[in-house]
Amino acid sequence: MTALFGEIPLTIIALVLLAALAAGWIDAVVGGGGLLQLPALLLVPGITPVQALATNKLGSVFGTTTSAITWFRRVRPDLRTALPMAVIAMIGSYGGANLAALLPASIFKPIIVVALTVVAVVTVARPSMGAVLRFEGPSRKHYMTAAMIGLGIGFYDGLIGPGTGTFLIMALITAAGYDFLMASSTAKIVNVATNIGALAFFIPQGHTLWALGLAMGLANIVGGYTGSRMAVARGNRFIRIAFLVVVTALIIKVGYDVWVENLAPLLG
Repeated sequence: MTALFGEIPLTIIALVLLAALAAGWIDAVVGGGGLLQLPALLLVPGITPVQALATNKLGSVFGTTTSAITWFRRVRPDLRTALPMAVIAMIGSYGGANLAALLPASIFKPIIVVALTVVAVVTVARPSMGAVLRFEGPSRKHYMTAAMIGLGIGFYDGLIGPGTGTFLIMALITAAGYDFLMASSTAKIVNVATNIGALAFFIPQGHTLWALGLAMGLANIVGGYTGSRMAVARGNRFIRIAFLVVVTALIIKVGYDVWVENLAPLLG
């Protein structure tokens, strides 16, 4: 074990794999698994933020692929929307990953906190949102909307990552008229593409910790399979509740990061 993972302590390996298992479950239901996975990776001695992002993507791509297959078999999302959206999101993610190597994520975190807060308020204020499928069929406007969502959130996923699935689900509900089930199943397909897009940049640059990332991938598969089956079986209400829990946790986590990185030093 020690030879496989270098000098990483066994306790840190166990913690990272446990986080990956839980992250796979969360990602499968509502997205946001990076909330657990990235902070756990940053506990690895000597790891850089870019290595953490790259290794996170390697582990996540296994879980999101498992979730996407499970969701597709049970919900049957519209591939005429999901596949082009995924391709565009992959391009956006590749661009975001390029920028991630140059800019600190702390620059964008205050914006993320505001966006997540708006998402939470809107979801609470509109209990019926996402409960009913309002999609009226394919149109040029629908495909353009999906393309813009894919490009923007794909770029965000390559740049930072945590909350990507959450943002995808909310965007598909509000802008495309999907319910939580259809939005979640489509988001999983797009999320696979964004992970691949980021890895297309990170792997050739040598940022990935392969042994740890692949072990995380196995944990993600288990979490992703169980989470997606549970979400499909329990339906929109369960997903909505889990969605709000994850959004709240994201607000707290990213808000705390903003406080520590930007505000606390100014206050002494």
